[in-house]
Amino acid sequence: MATPNGKALAKKVLLIGWDAADWKIASPLVDAGLMPTLDDMISHGVMGNLATLQPVLSPMLWNSIATGKRAHKHGIHGFMEPDPHSGGVRPVSSTSRKVKALWNILTQRGYKTHVLGWFAGHPAEPINGIAVSDLYPHAVETIDKPWPLPPGTIHPENMRDVFARLRMHPAEVTQEAILPLIPRAGEVDQEKDPGLATFSKVLAENCSIHNAATWILQNEPWDFMAVYYNGIDHFCHAFMHFRPPRMAGIPEKLFDIYKDVVDGAYRFHDMMLETLITLAGPETTVLLVSDHGFHSDHLRPRSIPNEPAGAAVQHRRFGIFCMKGPHVRQDQRIYGATLLDVAPTVLTLFGLPVGDDMDGRVLVQAFDNMPEIERIPSWESEPGECGMHASDLRMDPIAAQAVIQQFVALGYIQPQTEDQGKAVASAVREGKYNLAREYLDSRRPADALPLLEELCRENSSEMHYRMPLAQCYLSLGRYRDARSVIEEVLKVAPENAPTSNSDGKPEAAVAERVARSRPWADWLLGTIDLAEGRADEALAALLRAEQADPFLPNLHLRIGETYLRCKRIDDAGRAFQRALEIDGDSAEAHVGLAIVHLRQHRDEEAASEALIAVGLQHFFPLGHFNLGIALARLGQRERAMLAFETSLTMLPTLAAAHRWLGFLYAQPGGDAVKAARHRYLHEQLRRRRHGVDRATPQAAS
Repeated sequence: MATPNGKALAKKVLLIGWDAADWKIASPLVDAGLMPTLDDMISHGVMGNLATLQPVLSPMLWNSIATGKRAHKHGIHGFMEPDPHSGGVRPVSSTSRKVKALWNILTQRGYKTHVLGWFAGHPAEPINGIAVSDLYPHAVETIDKPWPLPPGTIHPENMRDVFARLRMHPAEVTQEAILPLIPRAGEVDQEKDPGLATFSKVLAENCSIHNAATWILQNEPWDFMAVYYNGIDHFCHAFMHFRPPRMAGIPEKLFDIYKDVVDGAYRFHDMMLETLITLAGPETTVLLVSDHGFHSDHLRPRSIPNEPAGAAVQHRRFGIFCMKGPHVRQDQRIYGATLLDVAPTVLTLFGLPVGDDMDGRVLVQAFDNMPEIERIPSWESEPGECGMHASDLRMDPIAAQAVIQQFVALGYIQPQTEDQGKAVASAVREGKYNLAREYLDSRRPADALPLLEELCRENSSEMHYRMPLAQCYLSLGRYRDARSVIEEVLKVAPENAPTSNSDGKPEAAVAERVARSRPWADWLLGTIDLAEGRADEALAALLRAEQADPFLPNLHLRIGETYLRCKRIDDAGRAFQRALEIDGDSAEAHVGLAIVHLRQHRDEEAASEALIAVGLQHFFPLGHFNLGIALARLGQRERAMLAFETSLTMLPTLAAAHRWLGFLYAQPGGDAVKAARHRYLHEQLRRRRHGVDRATPQAAS
């Protein structure tokens, strides 16, 4: 073990990942007394939403959690990657991660560190402790055949036999394990319905990971452990459409058989959580996180897009965060956390510096007292053995194929073809697409543009590449180019979609994508019209989109913004309220209401809505900006200046924030130098006309 750091807030840290866990499901179960361990964590610690990133794909997200960095920095861009050895493809691997994860940093500082099942964790890294890769629990043969561990599954190698014995095979899942979650399992025709086989596979894999984690806690010294469970995500993809209330088109008999699986999976995870916390001991700081949530109500999609990673449409943009331990506040809710904040917070728990190149921040609001935060330029330049692999390490092809088939079953990737070249091209294409979307999410449209232009040029029939390209042009202020892309989409009627079969009929998948693109195209046309100052045309396009798909993401936000531009304040308020009826966690809708209230001079209500918005999504410059306006009007000058300064750390070109700060610093007791500086910056930005995109709403000052 490492020598204790005098600045450390924790002796040990246990990081638990529940893929896709969501407070919308967990909270009612906690309130009903059905998840007592999570209830205890909440009562004796802090909890809150954990905002995810785009695209909402688990390999990218879990590596952002482990590194504190976005995907364009850590290098994991999807589910699959080219295999340099076979010439085909393989699941994303630990050798593709370009930066140090927490377990590498802690290894470098001498901490005894273990990691189990983490996404893109194969081959297991040679850290200062035990590493169990994500290929570990997958059964590739029937139970009557040998089931050897793939090479590279366990580090150190001499622990292979120990961990091989800890695995559970799906055939070992008994009726005693199935019936509590599926009481009518005996009615399932297993030759036609794969539900029980899927259930047993997911349960066995998570039991295998859990067995390995509990063995380490009981038998090995440790300072840090990270353990990842995929169960909630996989149970949800397989059974969420059976969860009450019954969705249209779901047969009543199947609903009655499988309706309790998802909630039962949460309760099962709570039982595993109890064991981990008990074995870890009271001196341990425990963090429970998820990479995203999962739609469980009226937002459950009616269909899954027939495209790579189409199943991600089921993911919700808020996961869970819960932490308890010494120096952690008790029975408190925290706001504004993102999954990028997990790694910096863990480093601070150990008293270690946070890298300036990390994209997250320390969740200081979670602690009893402000922690001392040290910083270094980057952990990547710190010398010393960190337990990372060379990038060309080989992956076992049989085990890799088992994982690939699981990704296919979940809907994350398309079935493989015999043509390896096509499979490689598909992996490269989707990696570029995911990277481009990540650039857009991180406000780097100039970096996304060449990737999207190339994808559209080389894949002219793929509609799902064109919409992000139009959004990219829009972000860059290239409205004519954005409009041109959208008009090309609108020219393609489903009956005229590209054909691929011999009878000349449209390929079903292509026709489906074209039809689904129409409301998106109107949505974007309306956004462009709004940016160009044509509010009436914008409203007409947006209302067409609403008629086609009233649940289109962010549609009612754009309608509300358009009404604001038309000075139809009451209509704008109704649109933002409608957006909140659809998604109560929409930070943008709360800001929209804040702007409406500001226009109506209801400043206290405006401040309240803006506070909710920045609580849901901390990195939201316009949320902080409009909060600043409300606070300034309420006479809370210091808080208002802090809000404006915060908005500028996120969006330095927000000219109106400089104007407000110039005004506030010029008041008696202010700072004349800062006032002059902000007035100068406002004037420079105004002249250059590089202020906030006109399509983005701001409250009038």
